[in-house]
Amino acid sequence: MTAPLSKRIFLWTFVAIAIVTLSAPTVVVLGASFTAGNMIAFPPQGLSLQWYAKISQAADLRNAFLRTLWVALVCTLVSIPVGTLAGLALAKYRVRFAAAFQVYLLLPFTIPLIGSGIGLMLVFGDAGMLGQLWPVGIACSVINLPFMIWAVTASAAGLDPDLELAAANCGAPPLQAFLFVTLPAVAPGVITGSLLMFILALNEFLVSLLLTDARIVTLPVQIYNSIRSIITPDLAAISVVFIACSGLAILLLDRLVGLEIFLKSK
Repeated sequence: MTAPLSKRIFLWTFVAIAIVTLSAPTVVVLGASFTAGNMIAFPPQGLSLQWYAKISQAADLRNAFLRTLWVALVCTLVSIPVGTLAGLALAKYRVRFAAAFQVYLLLPFTIPLIGSGIGLMLVFGDAGMLGQLWPVGIACSVINLPFMIWAVTASAAGLDPDLELAAANCGAPPLQAFLFVTLPAVAPGVITGSLLMFILALNEFLVSLLLTDARIVTLPVQIYNSIRSIITPDLAAISVVFIACSGLAILLLDRLVGLEIFLKSK
């Protein structure tokens, strides 16, 4: 066996192992959601759509899903202006305390989520804002905002400064130049960051667990409360719905800006 061939076989073996490892949980959940039995099992005990019909009729799951969508929407709407302006500032200007901002951008990887969640719970609790949904969206935005800033900064890094100068020379005021020149130029980064923030908020569990009560639980918390007693196939079905929502967001991202821009922003 030649060296290039053995190297290729070795590489593709690891690629195949990685693909199987990453896709196995999704495949198991997908198969279990179609089981005809009353208990979750893989391989499924026959094929049936009864569990999808059950979750469509379950008011508690439907309401929890709608609440989760609202949290994700609030998170995205807060993150777009804040993350866009912060990303442009870091990319275009010499910002004071730039080193501190760089440390902030690493916080999602350095601070345990439970610590951030407890801190936000204390802040919102002292302000008397617990028991509502919109603080959960703001908390998701605060924790995940570095991802939005990264995406915008990656797009702004390739922005030609002559475009803004040309707009100014043509008589455009700063706000008009920003809205019609700068913002469209960094739109791929804004779209990428927005969809990423939506997906992260959609799947956020720990922050939602700490900031909600039994009346306004989000879907991840609702699923957690259900599996504490027994894991039934309807939970697998609602998990597949979650996976489908994330998949649609990724497909939309690919159609709008392309996945290569998203990967570069990482």
